[in-house]
Amino acid sequence: MKRHTNTLSKAFVLPVLGVLVALPSAAAWSQSFPARPVRLICPFAPGGGNDILSRALAAPMSKSLGQQVIVDNQPGANTIIGLDLVAKAPADGYTVVMASSSFIINATLYEKLPYDSAKDFAAVSLVALTPYIVAVHPDQPVKNVRELIALARAQPGKLSYPSAGIGNPTHLSVELFASMAGVNMLHVPYKGSGPGIVDLVAGRHALTINTALSVANFIKSGKLRAIAISTTSRVPAMPDLPTVAESGLPGYEASSWYGILTATGAPRPAVARLNAEIVNALNTADLKKLLVAQDLTAVGNTPDQFGAIIQSDIGKWAKIIKATGARAE
Repeated sequence: MKRHTNTLSKAFVLPVLGVLVALPSAAAWSQSFPARPVRLICPFAPGGGNDILSRALAAPMSKSLGQQVIVDNQPGANTIIGLDLVAKAPADGYTVVMASSSFIINATLYEKLPYDSAKDFAAVSLVALTPYIVAVHPDQPVKNVRELIALARAQPGKLSYPSAGIGNPTHLSVELFASMAGVNMLHVPYKGSGPGIVDLVAGRHALTINTALSVANFIKSGKLRAIAISTTSRVPAMPDLPTVAESGLPGYEASSWYGILTATGAPRPAVARLNAEIVNALNTADLKKLLVAQDLTAVGNTPDQFGAIIQSDIGKWAKIIKATGARAE
């Protein structure tokens, strides 16, 4: 009987040991990844900011990974098409997406999505931030955030601002400002930032909270007046421009971001390798130069840090979206 038991033990243990020996360590797995090209989905059409950044990031990553990082444009449905492809891709780290702030806004803006924004994606790294500038028409008698808040309180519902559409960051960033300041301003949605900024410059609106790329030239020419930056700290490109928080509205922060996500369940060594190469790429001279030209601030943080930002942002913007009653058109 004892001999029979030993035989059974050997029959069971030896195959298991064989499996354990066959399993690579995390370090070995990380070194072997990637064994084939990585697909980087850009959920926008070619030529835009997301596409430019995706291709600029793919080039140095391809060299350091030893495999091509292939940018695949999958535009449509306010980035939902591209994100859905990643959510449903094999969870192996070989399919990633250059997500943007619309990812966290869509989580609440749409009643139904083909994926779960909070559960179907694994954060890899925050790549870059785009600060917003609070700018007013020169005819407005305000030169800082405190004066803007005072004017809005004196004229409830009269100060108008354009946006690129209901639920767009150019809409929600002002609504966040108004909510925190306890003021009421008039929202006028457009089909894109351009037409709204043109009307602001023409004096038809009072203010905007918009990307530096959209308003910088008008500020330089004196057609708009910049009074604050939306990020938590001042940016090197505009060191004299105070933050909203330090100039009258403590706790305010709003910015667009770009970051890499992959499918939930991707092996941690694969995510760690991708993260390391993204951080390395952000330190290359060519990519630094491009970021400055695009008014972007490089980040490159850990997966856990980026994941925490996503969860915080979903909650922050959900409150504003629900308060405004905004829904995707």
